[in-house]
Amino acid sequence: MNIIASRPASYREHRHLAFEYLPMAGITNVEIPPPMPAEIDEMMAKLEKHGLTATSLMTRCNLGIDEEVDALLETIDTARKMDVGIIFCSTRSGDLPGKQPYEKLIELGDIAEKHQTVISMETHPDLCQNGDQMLATMAAVDHPNVRLNLDPANLHYYNKGLDAIEELERVKDYIASIHLKDTMGGFKEGHFPIIGRGIVDFPRMFEILNGLGFYGPFTLEIEGISGLNIEDTHQRVVDSVQYLMAIGVM
Repeated sequence: MNIIASRPASYREHRHLAFEYLPMAGITNVEIPPPMPAEIDEMMAKLEKHGLTATSLMTRCNLGIDEEVDALLETIDTARKMDVGIIFCSTRSGDLPGKQPYEKLIELGDIAEKHQTVISMETHPDLCQNGDQMLATMAAVDHPNVRLNLDPANLHYYNKGLDAIEELERVKDYIASIHLKDTMGGFKEGHFPIIGRGIVDFPRMFEILNGLGFYGPFTLEIEGISGLNIEDTHQRVVDSVQYLMAIGVM
């Protein structure tokens, strides 16, 4: 069975209510920011209270900024303490020249391996903007604990003329996590509808990945409309879940 999760941010300005509402939508897994070390036990208790499991922690890391590298290292340690196997990371090379970003990622991968977690790099510039960058980064780093988070909507947002499924086919062997985010397909167009109402071929995406024995985490990231009340915001999550059920992946 596929592991379907959601970010609390799918609830936009109501994200503080996400833990309460997600189980009502049939979601029991979440991708969350790492709690501070002193707040790990409190977060674990909160997750348990709502019947939720953290399937990934989310962070960012500009490899050229020591403070952000240190924050990623702390997240790796937190992941071990929370028994979370995936760290979603928006990763940038920063000002590091030549091979230095890759060398830094290898070092981080070694640490992640010792902590039994995987750094899953988001579909963002300038290391994983598209299939070409992803393949170049994976080849240069060549580490089992540094892998890819594929976001099909971001492939369209950051690139012209790409097809998300074609790009997935190219990088499928390096996938550690997926963001379920739909798009109307426009370059730099921030219109991300309810899952199943855009152009992303989600049935084919699941077919490809399940065929490889990959079952998640697949994390809902429903960006879009601010200003809705909590019930209307929740309905967008429910509609997305119902779509996933209708195509037989949940």
